[in-house]
Amino acid sequence: MPLNPDFKIFTGNSNKDLAVRVCQYLDKPLSKINVTQFSDGETNVELGENVRGLDVFVLQSTCPPVNNNLMELLIICDALKRASAGSINAVIPYYGYGRQDRKVAPRTPITARMVADLIEVAGATRVISMDMHVGQIQGFFNIPTDHIYAAPVFLDDIRQRFPNHEELVIVSADAGGVERSRAYSKRMDCQLAIVDKRRPQANATEIMNLIGDVRGKDAIIIDDIIDTAGTITQGAAALKANGAKRVFAYTVHPVLSGPALNRIMDSCIEELVVTDSIPLSEKAKASGRIRTVSSAMLFGEAIARIHRAESLSSLFV
Repeated sequence: MPLNPDFKIFTGNSNKDLAVRVCQYLDKPLSKINVTQFSDGETNVELGENVRGLDVFVLQSTCPPVNNNLMELLIICDALKRASAGSINAVIPYYGYGRQDRKVAPRTPITARMVADLIEVAGATRVISMDMHVGQIQGFFNIPTDHIYAAPVFLDDIRQRFPNHEELVIVSADAGGVERSRAYSKRMDCQLAIVDKRRPQANATEIMNLIGDVRGKDAIIIDDIIDTAGTITQGAAALKANGAKRVFAYTVHPVLSGPALNRIMDSCIEELVVTDSIPLSEKAKASGRIRTVSSAMLFGEAIARIHRAESLSSLFV
């Protein structure tokens, strides 16, 4: 789908493969940029193309190594601002620091808001992100923010893999994800269950109860982020203990830090399906338990519609 040539797409080092797939979808070349590090670790950016007066899209996940990738995004935006780009659209498939969206204890920061301020000050005029941890992060920005969802690609995959909805139950990994999981169950016309968990401390989960009937059904756990995999693997065990026939998981952002991969391999989860918002490690790719579906169409359509000043909402009807 060729477009007018008056916009460009740049990327840093966080997720070049996704950027290439987005450009292939749009039938656009990936714009030239050199993002390197000086010997002392400072990030250096040099644009390889003229951007004066053009719409520019910077695709950069703030995934691990979070601070390096965040600084790359900020410095690229600053370089574009100083090169007189017409608009600077930060396309952030995974918004790092998004879980620090409120004060959970005295004398703690709200880092998700601080990062939003940094992105604005660096020069971004719009932000596009996918499945932010909580919707209120949109309100942390004083610039237009488009929140897109992986649901269309996940639902297409689920419909192909599980054609009999009567044997299916969608499971929310916790109470905070009920709205998301309810939307999936409504579109799949199947039942909904909820895992009741407690988090006594960061990266630690304790399963307390299961709400809903999963006996004899294929259970699909829906979540936005899988980090250390404690929530999903313990939830899967609870589903099995309550009679689920098989357990699968669909998670948008595969952070997969610390013991995550070992926990997944030792769990009863038959398959974990994720998007390419964060590139998988070679070990994760070789595990045989994790499958990736691409979000390139979603981001490509979002970029095309923003450039043409069209609505994004029809993508998610």
